[in-house]
Amino acid sequence: MKGVFLDVGSLDMADLDLSGLEKTGISWQMCDKTDTHEVAARIHGCDVVITNKVVLDAEVLRNAGSLKLICVAATGTNNVDLKASAKLGITVCNVRAYGTPSVVQHVFTLLTALNTSLLEYHQDIIAGRWQRHDQFCFMDHPIRELAGTVIGIVGYGELGRGVAKVAEAFGMKVLVAQRPGTTQSEVGRLALDELLPQVDVLSLHCPLTPETKNLIGKPELALMKDSAILINTARGGIVDEEALADALCHGHLGGAGMDVLLEEPPVHGNVLLSGKIPRLIVTPHIAWASIESRQRLLDQVVDNIDSWKEGSPRRVVA
Repeated sequence: MKGVFLDVGSLDMADLDLSGLEKTGISWQMCDKTDTHEVAARIHGCDVVITNKVVLDAEVLRNAGSLKLICVAATGTNNVDLKASAKLGITVCNVRAYGTPSVVQHVFTLLTALNTSLLEYHQDIIAGRWQRHDQFCFMDHPIRELAGTVIGIVGYGELGRGVAKVAEAFGMKVLVAQRPGTTQSEVGRLALDELLPQVDVLSLHCPLTPETKNLIGKPELALMKDSAILINTARGGIVDEEALADALCHGHLGGAGMDVLLEEPPVHGNVLLSGKIPRLIVTPHIAWASIESRQRLLDQVVDNIDSWKEGSPRRVVA
């Protein structure tokens, strides 16, 4: 059997154990990345295709020839035409719950850095301000504890629950938002406009859907405390980036940690990358990317292939 991994470079930094793929008995072509015009040729004649973000649309699937299994090296499968896959009899599997420890850790990395003014103090030391100070410590920036504060969570699945567990360990009170797009009240959850004024921290863990597009925009930011911190490790587009920049620049929000942007990579620029916005940390979509998380992801892909070969495919989405 023949297989191709279309964008292994999006997952492996030469630090993962790929031996599991070799043991599947499939003859692999490993591509660091695959541009749109290369997809059709690379998957033609393959039985198995692994893709992280490379798009497999209806046309390339129809012309693939012998394709039988698509393994998406991610939870989201919006890069694969699932209707076309089903019509063509191609099994599609994804990976799930592999990155929870990594994402939760990143949420609190961003949050604690903002609460302790970590970057500001580091920059001051590099500039020599502590060295010129007349006291043993240098306290020009606010430092706030998480204990006793309120965190609101939007998206209470695997990741949201993981964040809630650690938040409680910090002594925070957890509030859970009602599912975006629903109007019926849910036990133990608050409508977003009821939750926002109460929170000191808002952490987003919902998918990007029509219901969550610009879920946190100017009206929602206006409901939040001026001291509140927003953390987004979910998807770009859930937060209105222009509105966020404006809120931070005018002191209407206490800080923000963004691991995701609307365009990734931001080749056309982004308002949040001007370098002039206070109390903002942006990271390049790496919340999921610990070596342990990436290895678990790869191991699930291998498990999906082995299970499919045995006639009992797992984590099937189409």
